Amino acid sequence: MNKLMSPENFKIWLEAAFLALIGFTAVRIAVRASCMALAKGLDENKLLIFSKLTTYVLNTLILLLALDFAGVELKLLLGAAGVFTVAIGFASQTSASNLISGLFLIAEKPFKKGDVITVGERTGVVLAINLFSTRLRTLDNLLVRVPNETLMKSEITNVTHFPIRRADLQIPLSFDADLARVEKVLLELAESSGQCLDEPKPIFIVQGIRESRLDAQFSFWIHRDNFLKTKNAFYGRMITAFKESNIEISLPKMVHINRD
Repeated sequence: MNKLMSPENFKIWLEAAFLALIGFTAVRIAVRASCMALAKGLDENKLLIFSKLTTYVLNTLILLLALDFAGVELKLLLGAAGVFTVAIGFASQTSASNLISGLFLIAEKPFKKGDVITVGERTGVVLAINLFSTRLRTLDNLLVRVPNETLMKSEITNVTHFPIRRADLQIPLSFDADLARVEKVLLELAESSGQCLDEPKPIFIVQGIRESRLDAQFSFWIHRDNFLKTKNAFYGRMITAFKESNIEISLPKMVHINRD
């Protein structure tokens, strides 16, 4: 080692470092050009994995060539690297699992950047899908880093995958309610809203009978971009229309017992 670092070989080491710098720069330019050429055929996630893996592999190869140029015996270096890899292998199992999970996520594409997903109790916008983790911005503007292994083992709901969504309104009705009239009022509200789709058609169903009420549900389809706004507005219009039509919503009643 002293011989390699002697003043006589200092020039060789400088030349090797210069060649490595040129190689790293060339890799960066080549990878960027390749990504631009492949941009039309690959989505953003696949371009990301292609860019990072290609960069890692080529830079490692250039580093080995530079060391060989400087006179380092690669057999000894690779042998030491093998021992080092085994030593840290047990400590890096989680990272390897996250990496493999990231590759599966990118290949399977259950979601993409910009989608709104729900994982466990977390709902947020996908900001980035990296090799080891995925970053989300929650609805209350918090940044959450989710390990890719967690995503692979969890149930993922992609809220924005399809262009339309169904809004389900739970409506508790009294036993005296005229169901035909209720359905007519709700259908008229859906038709006049300007946001509810004609197809699939809105539907009104009675889900069950409770001790003090009928459990009804009215469902209609809307574009995902207007989902929350339209659903919330519909509740207000529905309550107003029910009052005007004398349709009673069954609410829980509190009974006071006088123990005197």
